[in-house]
Amino acid sequence: MTNVRELLNYISPDDYDTWMKVGAALKHEGESVDLYREWSMRSSKYRDGDCEKKWKSFHGSTATIVTGGTIYQLACEGGYKPSPKGEALDIHDLWLDEAIIDPTFVSMESVPKPSRDYDPKGDMLEYLTELFEPGDYVGICTSFYQDEDSKWKPSGHGQRRTVEDLIEKLKGGSVKQAIGSTNEAAGVYVRFNPLDGKGENNKNVTRRTYCLIESDTDSLEKQYSLLKSMNLPIKFLIHSGGKSLHAIVHVDAVNAEQYRERVNKLYQFCKKNGLTPDEQDKNESRYSRLPGVKRGSGWQYIVERNIGARNYDEWVKWAEEQVDDLPSDISLAEVWDNMPPLKEELIPGVLRVGHKMLLAGPSKAGKSFLLINLCISIAEGIEWLGMPCKQGRVLYVNLELDENSCFHRFKEIYTKLGIEPKHKDCLQIWNLRGRAAPMNKLAPLLIQRFKDKRYEAVIIDPIYKVITGDENNATEMSVFCSYFDKVATEMGVAIIYCHHHSKGATGKYANAADRSSGSGVFARDPDAILDLTQIKTDGLEEKYKAQHSDACNSLTAWELSGTLREFPPMETTRLWFDYPVHRVDTENYLAAATYADSGGKGVGKGQKDKPSWYEDAEDIIDMKIGDTCATIDELGIKESNAKRTFSASKTDWMTATLQDGTIVVAKKADEIIYAGKIYKKGISRNARWEIVGSIDRNGQRNLF
Repeated sequence: MTNVRELLNYISPDDYDTWMKVGAALKHEGESVDLYREWSMRSSKYRDGDCEKKWKSFHGSTATIVTGGTIYQLACEGGYKPSPKGEALDIHDLWLDEAIIDPTFVSMESVPKPSRDYDPKGDMLEYLTELFEPGDYVGICTSFYQDEDSKWKPSGHGQRRTVEDLIEKLKGGSVKQAIGSTNEAAGVYVRFNPLDGKGENNKNVTRRTYCLIESDTDSLEKQYSLLKSMNLPIKFLIHSGGKSLHAIVHVDAVNAEQYRERVNKLYQFCKKNGLTPDEQDKNESRYSRLPGVKRGSGWQYIVERNIGARNYDEWVKWAEEQVDDLPSDISLAEVWDNMPPLKEELIPGVLRVGHKMLLAGPSKAGKSFLLINLCISIAEGIEWLGMPCKQGRVLYVNLELDENSCFHRFKEIYTKLGIEPKHKDCLQIWNLRGRAAPMNKLAPLLIQRFKDKRYEAVIIDPIYKVITGDENNATEMSVFCSYFDKVATEMGVAIIYCHHHSKGATGKYANAADRSSGSGVFARDPDAILDLTQIKTDGLEEKYKAQHSDACNSLTAWELSGTLREFPPMETTRLWFDYPVHRVDTENYLAAATYADSGGKGVGKGQKDKPSWYEDAEDIIDMKIGDTCATIDELGIKESNAKRTFSASKTDWMTATLQDGTIVVAKKADEIIYAGKIYKKGISRNARWEIVGSIDRNGQRNLF
């Protein structure tokens, strides 16, 4: 069925029979009573509690059943016109489907307070003069009572005064002379749209220029910061004197139907972009807070005026432009004779500033030592493994080492390599061990804190500490890697990070880019991949030690290869890991050495032999929680060959079709844990494995 909210925009809740039919249909279609209440509040007949009471009476017996078709029919009778070719994509509503504002990237600001010489009468005059025209009636409530929860509620129908009368009394006297005595504990309410003087309901509103957006659940700082970031066409932002801000927002509607449609879009936009508006504030005759009066220990006052777009149409145009934030297409002819400059090379022939590089390798390869060495080489502008580096500032994000140990490690490498620390002030270290945040939270913090520091590179070590999602899930890893793009673009830096190999990767994969554990995204996303593979020393370390009297006792040997997007393939380099530094094998002792874990010619991820299925599944089990599994795609098994039970000498394997249709290979078990969900087999012979609970990263089981 067409979006039910859209259909409800064409149905009036004023008719009782229609109201009953819509409620019954919404319940039958599985919608919530909240939607029923939200729609019902458009009627002047709405009373608190009626929707909930009537909702309980909708039992859906076969004799009286009402379905979503009734809502569709009523909407068509009210003017809804479906597309003759089905539901066409409305490009103008794309901005409602995507979040434009990321709250994690919004700097939280404190709400400005009234000045010491605050002029309450001036605030009230400005509000009345700007929102109303001569001859308009203004609805004001100064009388309140306390309910059973000690909350102040409006008493009676309030005042209906002409704006001329109010302004005249304000200019010639005081606030009290204009609106009468007030209850300072409760404050004063005002209706922000003009009335006809005959009543205070929606039907009495003469112009539907504004709506109210407020939140009782978000902090004042969050409300203030997000409302400003959303570019909403806010005429006045009023402090309620309590825990919320009242945004009086341009709707500029010509009738009640357009008002409802536009308000729903405004609220949908706010919710999509991190604000939690109070859904009960949608109707055009709603009360807000009148500035210029006391409430409790504070004031109801104007915080800001004329924020964001000038009107609703201008705001919608802005929102549409934010969704279409892709760059314009460019003809090659435009740049042919004046090519834009390439970004500077941070490591010539390997990596440019603003690009991304992954250093991959197995455990014990000394990846962190190698990255610290790279930090030093960039800061000092010297060679790194024989490759020159552009001198500049670098930030090392330490997620794993004890803070003091990290400082000592930097000094040890400086000392071991005999480097004079001329530019140690260009090397900044951010120690986050024990305080690391996932990358979706770390990225905005990096940008906010360090954007103006003019770094050439940010090195994050290691990324398993900040991975968001399942590293074997291509979609989740694409999202994860996109945060590196965000940091690189916003800060104008090279992003460098390291990741580990899957078990036995050297023997299985000829292509170094395939050796990183997890999804193949790690092989496709970086602009440069440098890969460390261990090689056999075969006693050659004694020759090395003869040339290097300060060599450590536990020498290991490694080959560094590269997969590059921007440059021609790089030559492999053989290294000694002479703790705590890597040195290029300039004497060529390792020229003929073979891989330490070579299992013959490697194959690609889509061409594995059967034993490698078991090895890969074991790798995944090591990395996840509990008795888990790998997908057919991850293991490179053709689906036609997968629908049977596999056996190996050390372990038994089985295939299972999960509730979402995913076929997996797993250890035999009564239950399977996959992607954080717990599956159990259904009762019938051919039943699929159904979700029965979830498990968090700490191993905590949560059964439904």
